[in-house]
Amino acid sequence: MFVRGVLQVHSAPPALCPHIEWAVAGALGVPVNLPWVAQAAAPGMVRAELDWQASPGTSAAITSALAGWSQLRFEVTEEASPGCDAVRYSYTPDLGVFSAVTMANGDILIPESQLRAALTLAAVTPELVGGPRSPDRAGSLEDEIARLLGQPWDDELEPFRCAGDGAPVRWLHATG
Repeated sequence: MFVRGVLQVHSAPPALCPHIEWAVAGALGVPVNLPWVAQAAAPGMVRAELDWQASPGTSAAITSALAGWSQLRFEVTEEASPGCDAVRYSYTPDLGVFSAVTMANGDILIPESQLRAALTLAAVTPELVGGPRSPDRAGSLEDEIARLLGQPWDDELEPFRCAGDGAPVRWLHATG
């Protein structure tokens, strides 16, 4: 069984491009040659997009292969398949990895346990507010829900997404 997904490298230094392609090829099991173009939101950086088809869980493998790389911003999505929910991963050097289960229209689904934890964290120290929290720091309920929805990642990635309008897209199918 195969699922479809999209890798969007929003910004990367050109010297990192061959390493990104090698890492993605390792996750997909086929050679990858991404169509790199200049990233208008970050002069000197490049961006690329790849539509892929591979086995369920490949988005997690791609994310694991790329997460932690300095100066790299990316998102990986994977459509739902029998027994697997659709998923979205976002990564920025400052925030790390965000992952969420998504609906067909892209809305994020927040599990009950995470909502309950957000309620608890917000009740512990309601005077603290801010962006992404560390495990030992809670914020307001609004901040906790924004974090569960990936708002800090969306805020950081949005300028890079907009600057990518019109960039070429390439399809890649893993076989075997």
